[in-house]
Amino acid sequence: MTTTEAPDLRQAIDRCADEPIHIPGSIQPHGFLLVVSDTELRVQQASENVRHWLGVDAQSLLGQPLSALLPTARIEAGLAALTEDDHNPFHLSDVSIQLERGVEQTFALLGHRHGGRLILEFERADNVHQAYDALYPLMRTFVVQLQETRELEALCQLAVREVKRITGFGRVKAYRFDAEDNGLVLAEVADPGYPSYLGLCFPAADIPQQARRLYRENLIRVIQDATYTPSPLVPALHPDSGAPLDLSFAALRSVSPVHLQYMRNMGTLASMSISIVIRDRLWGLISCHDAEPHAVSYQTRTACELLGRILALQIEAREAETLAQRKLQLRQQIVHLLSAMADRDSVVEGFRHLPEIVLGFAAADGAAIIAADNCEVIGDTPDQEQILELTRWLGERRRDQLIFQSDCISRDIPDMPALAAQCAGVMAISISRLHAHYLIWFRREQIKTVNWAGQPEKRIDSESGALSPRHSFEQWQETLRGYAQPWDQVVVEGALELRNAVLGIVLRKAEEMAQLAGELRASNKELEAFSYSVSHDLRAPLRHIAGYTELLSEMESKQLSERGMRFLDNIADAARFAGTLVDNLLSFSQMGRAALRLSDVDLTALVASIREELAPDCEGRQIEWHLLPMPIVIADAAFIHMVLRNLIDNAVKYSRTREVAIIEVGAEQRAGEVVVYVRDNGVGFDMQYAGKLFGVFQRLHRMEEFEGTGIGLASVRRIIERHDGQVWAEGQLDKGATFYLSLPKLSYTSSLPDRDI
Repeated sequence: MTTTEAPDLRQAIDRCADEPIHIPGSIQPHGFLLVVSDTELRVQQASENVRHWLGVDAQSLLGQPLSALLPTARIEAGLAALTEDDHNPFHLSDVSIQLERGVEQTFALLGHRHGGRLILEFERADNVHQAYDALYPLMRTFVVQLQETRELEALCQLAVREVKRITGFGRVKAYRFDAEDNGLVLAEVADPGYPSYLGLCFPAADIPQQARRLYRENLIRVIQDATYTPSPLVPALHPDSGAPLDLSFAALRSVSPVHLQYMRNMGTLASMSISIVIRDRLWGLISCHDAEPHAVSYQTRTACELLGRILALQIEAREAETLAQRKLQLRQQIVHLLSAMADRDSVVEGFRHLPEIVLGFAAADGAAIIAADNCEVIGDTPDQEQILELTRWLGERRRDQLIFQSDCISRDIPDMPALAAQCAGVMAISISRLHAHYLIWFRREQIKTVNWAGQPEKRIDSESGALSPRHSFEQWQETLRGYAQPWDQVVVEGALELRNAVLGIVLRKAEEMAQLAGELRASNKELEAFSYSVSHDLRAPLRHIAGYTELLSEMESKQLSERGMRFLDNIADAARFAGTLVDNLLSFSQMGRAALRLSDVDLTALVASIREELAPDCEGRQIEWHLLPMPIVIADAAFIHMVLRNLIDNAVKYSRTREVAIIEVGAEQRAGEVVVYVRDNGVGFDMQYAGKLFGVFQRLHRMEEFEGTGIGLASVRRIIERHDGQVWAEGQLDKGATFYLSLPKLSYTSSLPDRDI
């Protein structure tokens, strides 16, 4: 057979994966097979090689009762014990058949039901009692030693040693499949002259998926001679179903020619495999090879199947024990983390307080917690900008995933080569249902060297176009870069558990904040009511003071000294200021109580009217007014008038030291909002105090220089926030200031607090 690389290699691999190996239409010739009706025991199909074994033509057996060939009393008794749901071949009886030459031959008869068919397989019988006498002590010793062994490799080594002793194969090895279905050889026993594969890795492509399914369902497969000639079934299709016979559980099932060639390329003429199935998953195989054809009796196969099942139970128990310990450790770490987060009333603080547990939890080299644009890191992590870029990627591409994991960033996130250059593995969980908050772990690259049992490449036959098995099984080393240690499933599940717990903490804190906010709103309302009452009650006495002071000044001015008159003037000024302050406080307290009354507000007309109102204050001054066209907005007209009056009045006031004051009022249309600004060339302010401008009683200039109560800008902010807008300011000392306010583009159906249309 000649081989060559071909462009349609993928098609050949796909054809191989689709090969129906469970319905080969033939059997191996070291026995013969009959398919009989379950009720009448009449022959429906027979393997063609019955002529070799019985000297009769397969065709002549069709439709004949089985009793015409052999005594059926013991067979019928055995069939009564054969359950419908057990597809494994069952030893019904040893039967003696009289051959044409007068010779009597004894066969071991194995039967099983599958797909509604009763399948009988005949193999040359061995001495049953002798076989069991030899096998039972071996199995008993094996079970005792297995219970005393703890390590996985030691368990497998014990198993391969016993299998070799029972079967006599030249080489027996046990291997485990990894997450990619590659098989790593963990244990091996081999006679001199056999190549050793211990520690080598067999590529996943050696076993197609349909073969793995059969390994999982039928735990024993024997090929006595890789050079055998298959014996076809007669007829090829079952007469009742018209379909090929399903031989998934038949011991004599013929195997794929590709696999036979694979064996011959390996220098193996006989093989047996024992499947290790754990929780319905093909965990691994015990694989037996021999350089010469090698027969395995059904008693030995039964013993090996039992050995495989016991080994699987032991491995499952060890894995369950290890898994339980790891889960317990993870739970303890989660409890520590949650306790730290709860004690500090902050998820971020809890994360920062226990760096060793955060890293140990996921066996990571670095970790980060991201809350919006804030990024806290511990350990060995990428740059913060790269971490934030990762969170943006997660938000855009993996929004619906609770967790994202990768052991090869360059493969799974090709858009971020800079991130892949700094770490190889990442696991991220979202810790908020609304915001881009993440807890992320990072793992460094681990350069991995894989010793393959031959270069894992595929070729196709140049003549047939079929997939050709590889010819070389010599050790071939491959170095893998860019990979981190894969994230264990138990760690992934633990991370999800941690996420749910963190969300619980966040939710509890949100509820506490909501309760505090409610209490604060109630307290504010009480303060507003108190402020309103006090302001209202103070207005009359202050006006009386101012009025009586003026009367006293007019009536008694001739009798008072100059100093007394000055005292009266001071009293009058103080009373007027106090009255203005009370009026402003009253207005300010009313803003939170009054409902908004939305209407169309022509900002251009409103600014023009305010300019006229301020005309007396501008007499004798040179002011350049730049009033730009402004839109009509939907807002509370009275409140917006108060806002612009405050801002323009401030512009006039703080620019009075200028020889020529310049005041500009305009607006910009933006997406979803209108931004209004008032700009002047006055005294300005230092930007480091910009955050205090809109606070109550906040002053950036001396009261003696610029009069005012310190409530105007606080009122501006309160009114705009009632409209769901914002205020801000920009300025430079002695170079002027600009005050901005944004108003959302409302409609008359907009929902605003206390809105009253």
